[in-house]
Amino acid sequence: MNWLSPFHYDFMLAAFGVGALIAMVCAVFSCFLILKGWSLMGDAISHAVLPGIVIAYMIGIPLAIGAFCSGLFCAVSTGYIKENSRLKEDTIMGVVFTGLFALGLVLFTKVESDQHLNHILFGSLLGIPKNQILQTLAIGTLTLLATLLIRKDLLLFCFDPDHARSIGINTNRLNYCMLSLLALTIVTSLQAVGIILVVAMLITPGCIGFLLTDRFSRMLAIAVTAAVGSTLVGVYSSFFLNASTAACIVLVQAFVFMLALVFAPKRGLLAMSRLHKRITTQDSIGS
Repeated sequence: MNWLSPFHYDFMLAAFGVGALIAMVCAVFSCFLILKGWSLMGDAISHAVLPGIVIAYMIGIPLAIGAFCSGLFCAVSTGYIKENSRLKEDTIMGVVFTGLFALGLVLFTKVESDQHLNHILFGSLLGIPKNQILQTLAIGTLTLLATLLIRKDLLLFCFDPDHARSIGINTNRLNYCMLSLLALTIVTSLQAVGIILVVAMLITPGCIGFLLTDRFSRMLAIAVTAAVGSTLVGVYSSFFLNASTAACIVLVQAFVFMLALVFAPKRGLLAMSRLHKRITTQDSIGS
């Protein structure tokens, strides 16, 4: 075994390619999630897709359809309860997604499933069947193109929904469009990293980009670079460590995030510490 061994296997090459596409889709949408403050929504929907997946398996339809419908049901239910009650959105999401996840676990234990369903929980980037690879590529490409196509409206909606509404943008429709894209992004990532770790790929790249720049175009570029790079390194290292591929990808992303958190030029811990010392020194001189 040598350092080039991973490139000698077809399943590893497939993992590099599919993983890079999934990372790109998650990274692009991650930037909008961070700006909108929907990190918990991503966590909620990623867990809420489980009952839809199990039901889809039971009735013999594609798992992606069940996952999408279940995730969208979680988002719509959260919005409806918020509009018709005095509860805060994060409280509602906590109740809805844990309830749906618990329902999924109950169904999961009651249904005789093959190894494929287990991979939905934990991910299996190295063992995705060819038909699932094609499905992931199709859904991922569609989601990425749709997100980029309406990125200007999404950006305005995330930054200032009141202004977006004042210039004639249907923010209610855009809200549900963004929720649908979020559900599709999660469906794209399920086979690779599973329900448990998909939230990391949906949040970490955007956080890295947000720490390192003030411009959205650069934020997108940094998030995509960090996500794709972390995925390639994670897949490569998992081969030699004989460890979970999804976990290795997330660990590499977490390491990159820690570097950005400490060394970011404006928002990093070191930069903030220097700024605090400078302000303290100036106040001391002024007094």
